[in-house]
Amino acid sequence: MSMQKWWKGLLLMAGAASAATAGGTAYFYRRVMKRNRMKVENTMKMSGTDWSRYADLLKERKAWMMSQPHEEAEIMSEDGLKLHGTFFPGTGGAKKLAICLHGYTSQGMSDYVGLSDYYLKRGYAMLLPDARAHGKSEGEYVGFGCLDRRDLMRWIDWAVKRCTDEVQILLHGTSMGGATVLMASGLALPGQIKGIISDCGFTSAKEVFSHVLRSWYHLPAFPMIQIADCVNRKRAGYGLDECNAKREVRKAKIPILLIHGEKDNFVPCYMCREIYSNCKSPAKMVIIKDAAFGASYYSDMEQYEKAMTVFFGGVIR
Repeated sequence: MSMQKWWKGLLLMAGAASAATAGGTAYFYRRVMKRNRMKVENTMKMSGTDWSRYADLLKERKAWMMSQPHEEAEIMSEDGLKLHGTFFPGTGGAKKLAICLHGYTSQGMSDYVGLSDYYLKRGYAMLLPDARAHGKSEGEYVGFGCLDRRDLMRWIDWAVKRCTDEVQILLHGTSMGGATVLMASGLALPGQIKGIISDCGFTSAKEVFSHVLRSWYHLPAFPMIQIADCVNRKRAGYGLDECNAKREVRKAKIPILLIHGEKDNFVPCYMCREIYSNCKSPAKMVIIKDAAFGASYYSDMEQYEKAMTVFFGGVIR
């Protein structure tokens, strides 16, 4: 084979590889970032959690939660999106409030069906927002905590006005919601915020995407993540590692409770440990034995609720 033919063949292979990488990146980006492509069924499949085990309990608690007084809520984001939420005033005069943020592809009224029993029966009000590009909220691109933490600040303003200036607020997030409340810990939070609870929160979109590419698609993160990052900066307005929970908690000033399932293969448990090791404010980490992604509460409700009760006892008057 002549040198010219060899180089021509090499360039053709390189071009094919580049085209395949670009096509794979485009497919991955559309599937995970755009509202009309992401599916809750895909997330549930990749997470590996068997939610059928908890179906009866979830049905029972959802019926009870929906029987409690609640009202629609709406705010406007900094970039002009109408964001929807549901507010449960509870029975305690809305003096204590939990703002609960759901996970990726879920919605406000889904992820806290189980924990509504804990919060509402203890006199807490609950605010359950739909993240941008989820549920009844507007938006084309997912915020993955980076944009959502700014939306959360707007929800906090709404909550203080709806309740009172003396309201004591807890921020509770699951998965993407958990990452959001941790990313918000580095912001100038108002005095009403007393504590943060993160359940299976990830460090950053970049790191969790890299894990998913390797573990689910069996693909290397480079260069797909770098290409997706450039695309996302142009389309959604933020970089995939622009906000990283383990960096933000270095600026945290309020107590943090971290909860994670030992057998979480979707958001690996090591991310929780990395976040914990970087916390500047007082922090507690609880690892639930044998719990899969998002199922820590249902795997061991006694341990989960005990951890919450002890934590709240130190931050809520």
